[in-house]
Amino acid sequence: MNADPAASEGARPSPDALLQQAQQEGRGKLKIFLGAAPGVGKTYEMLQAARRKRAEGVDVVAGIVETHGRSETVALLEGLEVLARRRVPYQQRELDEMDLDALLARRPQLALVDELAHTNAPGSRHPKRWQDVVELLDAGIDVYSTLNIQHLESLNDIVASITHVRVRETVPDSVLEAAHDIEVVDITPADLMQRLREGKVYRGEAGERALQHYFTPSNLTALRELALRRTADSVDEQLQQQRRARGVEQVWAAGDRVLVCIDESPAGEALVRHAKRVADRLDAPWTALHLETARSLQLGDAGRAQIAATLRLAEQLGADTQTLPGGMSIADTVLRLVREHNVTQLIVGKSRRSVFFEWRHGSVVRELVRKADGITVQVLAAAPDAHRQRRQRDAGRIERRWSWGSGADHVHALLYAGLAAVLAVGVDRWLSVPNVSMVFLPAVILAATRSGLVPGLVCALASATLYNFLFLPPLYTFTIGDPANVVALIAFLLTAAFTSRLSAQARDQARLASDQAMLNGELLQFSRQIAGLRRLDELMGIAAKRIAQMLGVEAVLLSSDPDGLRLRGASSPQAVLDEADLAAANWCRDKAQPAGRGADTLPGGRWLFVPMLSEQAAVGVIGVRGDERLRLGAGQRRLLDALADLVAIGTERIRLAKDVDQAKMLAETEKMRAALLTSVSHDLRTPLASILGAITSVRSYGALYDEAARDELLATAQDETERMSRFVANLLDMTRLDAGALQARREPCDLHDIVAGAVRRAQKLLAQHRLLVELPRDLPFVLADAALLEQVLVNLLDNAAKYAPEGSEITIAARQHRYALTLAVADRGAGVPAAEQDRIFDVFYRVRQADRQRAGTGLGLTICRGFVQAMGGSIRVRNRDGGGAEFEVEFPASLIVAVKALPA
Repeated sequence: MNADPAASEGARPSPDALLQQAQQEGRGKLKIFLGAAPGVGKTYEMLQAARRKRAEGVDVVAGIVETHGRSETVALLEGLEVLARRRVPYQQRELDEMDLDALLARRPQLALVDELAHTNAPGSRHPKRWQDVVELLDAGIDVYSTLNIQHLESLNDIVASITHVRVRETVPDSVLEAAHDIEVVDITPADLMQRLREGKVYRGEAGERALQHYFTPSNLTALRELALRRTADSVDEQLQQQRRARGVEQVWAAGDRVLVCIDESPAGEALVRHAKRVADRLDAPWTALHLETARSLQLGDAGRAQIAATLRLAEQLGADTQTLPGGMSIADTVLRLVREHNVTQLIVGKSRRSVFFEWRHGSVVRELVRKADGITVQVLAAAPDAHRQRRQRDAGRIERRWSWGSGADHVHALLYAGLAAVLAVGVDRWLSVPNVSMVFLPAVILAATRSGLVPGLVCALASATLYNFLFLPPLYTFTIGDPANVVALIAFLLTAAFTSRLSAQARDQARLASDQAMLNGELLQFSRQIAGLRRLDELMGIAAKRIAQMLGVEAVLLSSDPDGLRLRGASSPQAVLDEADLAAANWCRDKAQPAGRGADTLPGGRWLFVPMLSEQAAVGVIGVRGDERLRLGAGQRRLLDALADLVAIGTERIRLAKDVDQAKMLAETEKMRAALLTSVSHDLRTPLASILGAITSVRSYGALYDEAARDELLATAQDETERMSRFVANLLDMTRLDAGALQARREPCDLHDIVAGAVRRAQKLLAQHRLLVELPRDLPFVLADAALLEQVLVNLLDNAAKYAPEGSEITIAARQHRYALTLAVADRGAGVPAAEQDRIFDVFYRVRQADRQRAGTGLGLTICRGFVQAMGGSIRVRNRDGGGAEFEVEFPASLIVAVKALPA
């Protein structure tokens, strides 16, 4: 296989890109005909392309094509196989939808599916047509489809702000991004408006309204630009994917991109402004990049503040900002990013440094220019003032880097050199190694790695001195007899110094990587900590303490409430915000921009406030404050922004959870209200109808009835009145239970008396049943509310009478156990299904018994449970052997007060 000529030698394709390509194998290819507005000719163009494919021998089937009555579109369908549509009944009419199953069974090479954003009729397999298309693609069928730019999900808000029309049918951006081809179908606004006037898009008054509101020249021009830009973005992403898949490292200048590199120099702001002008001239996206290297660890507060200010300026001018860890070679890291993102314009700054500085540290700019094949590198020299400030800062940094450090570090360095000398003497005596100088290099590396560059150089100098003293003749003197040994010693010293420098750089890089890993770990731990929180105050309190801990500052968190900002969390109880601080916090929330100390707005404040953004709205504000000299550096600002995003996500999650709970509560309330209305409409109207009929008959035709007939009518009216009275009493009892107004009086009660009272009240209810009472004579008294307990028994007897067959036996029994006393009501009905025993006591719940079920509200058992629990007992249901249900009311031993003996 021949290598790709476009790929660089030694480059290899991206594994992720190859994996993505492998995942696409076997799937169909999607081509989208994208238009700026309805009527531009997307369907017409799709059908023309389909006819060309059919002429090439491709099997083409029109799954669904909307012609909208346009004769030229209908003409293009002639000769194409058109799939019959599926009829879907909906609200007393039928809707036409694409028959997805028939299209999958037909399995053409190419399917035409018009109007990708269409919403399918209820009852379809997928709610959206684009989901039907995804299934076709998964089946290996190529698809042609059409889409208007206003239906793209990410552009929905933008289109609404332009046209003042909210589009409800949208397609996820991922569908457009997965398209193999995108063809923009475009005509000028004037031509489209002429088509509207001719009735080729909308007819009658609809066309006139569209011309007056939606189809205006400004709207159409803006939509055309959106369509072209979105298509260009998709094509650019496809280009990047192909470059990664083919392992191409060279920059393909298909579109301009600008990258500006900044550091702690004041000249960085001038670089950013120049990059903005270049990007505007090229109409290209641009990025401001800062690389954190080992030198970043040695920057003071002024340097970190300068980097943060430069990055903020770039963001204000519209750039994407990135701060990434740098490698051993800054130039190689920058060029790798340039090639990965296909950057065509690289802008860097050149400071006026001495030849000695560049000889010792190298020149990043020269290395970039030398290695940047195919990339335009613009080098801007620093202004004299910026150069002077940079030189002063460099001098301070060099002094810090070359400071002697702590005495312990240098003692350790000398100790390492001494131990290496002892080891070298042993190696020279026992092994006769030709060059024992290599034994000293590990000591130099150890000193530089553990303590830094200067201790490493001290160890290198001590090692060279000991090597001369112990191994170069004349021995045990500092004199070098052979000139060749001078060269060897100098070479050894330089090698040791160079090794020390590399070891120090590796140490700094490792420390930087360790700090980054520790920071990422803390962010991960924080995100996990707040993920399960359900209360906003708890989230804010934890977040305030964690922010203060990670940044070493005092922190407060304020949430956005309808009445304004409210303090929800603080790292210390002494945190106080005055009126000026609250004004800065409110400005930060309203403008969704940082304010306060170190920001561009109100920089003289005591606190720095950053917004917690969620979907472009501030859900709250984070405030941080340190001592008077503290200013957050670029890394700390990024960390604060990341923490703000995490807190915003947690806040939004808690609020969404509350909304879900409220929605569930409203749904349950609505369900209960509907059940109550149904119950009231049936169980009040039925007895009222009987009462009204009996009274009307007696008054109107009383003289025609004999005494027995009149008594029967009045008895019916009385029974129905008592039934309605029980129903109203149940409703009132249920209201008392829900309101928490029920107060049970606990006093010693005789169960014999309570059962007797309940039986008298339920006498008519039990007229068609045989009642058996099994109460031991020595039952103890129980602490209960006699009236409530009697009502519980009446409700249980009423329930048994409803569900037990006429003539069957209903039993009331009491049993005393070691730790409790139970009072049971049992019947010989159908029993309670096991799956419904846990729900039998729910409000308005009734076991379905078909036509055998008597009228009822479903409140009786709920009231029983509420009354029993108010008295301190419990109630349960079980099925009896041989059929029937048994309801047991249990009183624990704490409610059993005495044992009595009844007279015979």
